[in-house]
Amino acid sequence: MKKPLFALLLACSAGLAFAHGCPKEMAAIDARMATNPKLSDADKAKVQKLRADGEAAHKAGKHDDSMKLLAEAKKILGI
Repeated sequence: MKKPLFALLLACSAGLAFAHGCPKEMAAIDARMATNPKLSDADKAKVQKLRADGEAAHKAGKHDDSMKLLAEAKKILGI
């Protein structure tokens, strides 16, 4: 009985820890955008869309999707 309960607890805590990574990633994107990076207008628009979509996915509880979107935005920003 203890092993399944421990496994469930571990899985839940890992999911929560991962979920809390989204705001950190959004903050990093926001901080970099505040420095007015030299990006094309198309890239700026793409970063802003990815950032907004990442936040929406986070709020919807889709943290894997959120992290993927935010990682793509960070890649464009070079962070």
